[in-house]
Amino acid sequence: MNLAEKNSEASPVFSYHMLRNALSKYQKNLTQLNPVENEAVYKIATKSFDLESLVIATKEAETVVISEQQLDRAVQEVAERYQSDEEFTSDLQDNGLNVDGLRSALYRELLFDGVMQKVASRGADINELDIQLFYEMHHDRFQTPETRVARHILITINPDFPENTRSAAYSRMEIVIEKLAGRVNRFDQFAKRYSECPTAMEGGKLGEISRGQLYEALDTELFNMQLNEISPIVESDMGLHILYCEKIKPAKRVPLSKAAPRIREILTERQRRNCQKSWLNSLQAKLPA
Repeated sequence: MNLAEKNSEASPVFSYHMLRNALSKYQKNLTQLNPVENEAVYKIATKSFDLESLVIATKEAETVVISEQQLDRAVQEVAERYQSDEEFTSDLQDNGLNVDGLRSALYRELLFDGVMQKVASRGADINELDIQLFYEMHHDRFQTPETRVARHILITINPDFPENTRSAAYSRMEIVIEKLAGRVNRFDQFAKRYSECPTAMEGGKLGEISRGQLYEALDTELFNMQLNEISPIVESDMGLHILYCEKIKPAKRVPLSKAAPRIREILTERQRRNCQKSWLNSLQAKLPA
């Protein structure tokens, strides 16, 4: 269908395709597009309109029923994006549409979606072998990363306070380490007494940490520590820290039994898309060159 045919036979519907693609590509109404943008949107809208027209003319479309209630809901969903009915109708007019034209366009859109859902449902069911093969071929997608449970003590650096200059803070942290003397069972008590971080209230508890969650220097130190080890002094943008590695949870593979539901979803969606793509390709192949 050429431009003249679109203008004479399907002006509101084609205007809807123009508007939909303008909003998607440029986040603009049609009146806001510059000439270059308008031409780009026109080309995309032509393709989407022609594809929609092709699909809703198939025998599959004959068995798809769009109720008046569905159509009413679709129109209402658009209208609810506006502050008032006047703003709604005014914006439609600015974009070459009216309520009846919008209704026609939405009917075609719902019919198109219904046909594509019907085509997607033709795929064979995913079986247990499909799931197991996917699981074995994508090990990396089913790994839980190593984590560490940690606590820390923080002394901040603030040159405005004599006790928090860098040198003073370092000396204070050295005293904490000396008093602590590696007694990990007392680390939480020392954190409550000496740490200047809000976590002090919970004994310096940082919780379960994955790589990349902490400042780089702290992250590097923590993931090189042994279980029940206390780190040397580590500096970050917050100040000076010592870390306690309380627990190490190694990386592990999610068992197939837990991964299977998600794999089934992935494979089902992939198969649905492949069915739709194959069907559309067969339709377009029948068009005259």
